[in-house]
Amino acid sequence: MNETTSFDAVKIGIVSISDRASSGIYPDQGLPALQDWLTRALKNPIQFEPRLIPDEQGRISATLIELVDAGCALVLTTGGTGPAPRDVTPEATLAVAHKEMPGFGEQMRQISLRFVPSAILSRQVAVIRDKSLIINLPGQPKSIAETLEGLKDAAGQPLVHGIFAAVPYCIDLIGGPYLETHDAVCQAFRPKSAVRAPKSS
Repeated sequence: MNETTSFDAVKIGIVSISDRASSGIYPDQGLPALQDWLTRALKNPIQFEPRLIPDEQGRISATLIELVDAGCALVLTTGGTGPAPRDVTPEATLAVAHKEMPGFGEQMRQISLRFVPSAILSRQVAVIRDKSLIINLPGQPKSIAETLEGLKDAAGQPLVHGIFAAVPYCIDLIGGPYLETHDAVCQAFRPKSAVRAPKSS
């Protein structure tokens, strides 16, 4: 009998924050971009919890709490992280935080600065609430993929590591499911002591 490797199931919240998309003025691009990248990157079975909401701080905070309480090990937001008056995603995220994870925001800006000097205007943050990791991502689909995946040279070697390489180990440390990635998309990094042997079913 052939054994097949089984992977932990994971519930992931994906939140697109946009006044105009949430009111139907134009189609939302954030949720499809997040779902597409995560489906390509992860070997785990994923249950997505999508939300499309306006740039309202109270609504954003309530949505993040709802998704954490629903058992999402990871919550990714897109949109609302610039300096404009309606950009309140970082404030809403910090308001529900139990711990801040500043390295994620630092690395996201480093990646984006490879492309545009205005990346220093982005205010993305990442936090932990209970056993969930919440990360604010940029608003554009291309930028979402670059931020998560990083940049590679012509030979496929990393030039700048994407933030998702650190996500599985972070989720290990806060008691979440064991996430496994497709190396061709994003190679997760764990210390050797934290790598688990594949489960068979």
